[in-house]
Amino acid sequence: MRIAVATHDFEQVSGHAGKAREWLVYDCQPGAPLPVPQRVSLEKSQLFHYFDDVGPHPLDGVKLIVAGSAGDGFLRHMGKRGAEVLLTGESDPQVALQKLIAGEALADTRFDPTRALCALRDLFSRH
Repeated sequence: MRIAVATHDFEQVSGHAGKAREWLVYDCQPGAPLPVPQRVSLEKSQLFHYFDDVGPHPLDGVKLIVAGSAGDGFLRHMGKRGAEVLLTGESDPQVALQKLIAGEALADTRFDPTRALCALRDLFSRH
């Protein structure tokens, strides 16, 4: 299963999935150790906050997305693309993924003031 973690500088779980430029993509296999992630850097036009769904996307085929926060529009958008979104307060991408694989609960999300702005934007979103 391909799992993508929205990050800030590939070091911390990003607090805003729709505007995350750096992603760690793991191609996890049942019973196998945690793989080395592929680093994916998105151009501005590829950020989900702006992406127009025309043509392929570098994160196509991802089944699970882990992020610190995401608006309702992002959740709907990713659902249409076949990906489930999990939000967490865990700041370390590798720790978050290890917990997921082990079936452990992820840390609760942190407060994100930009989410209110995203909620307003989502009211008028095409997603």
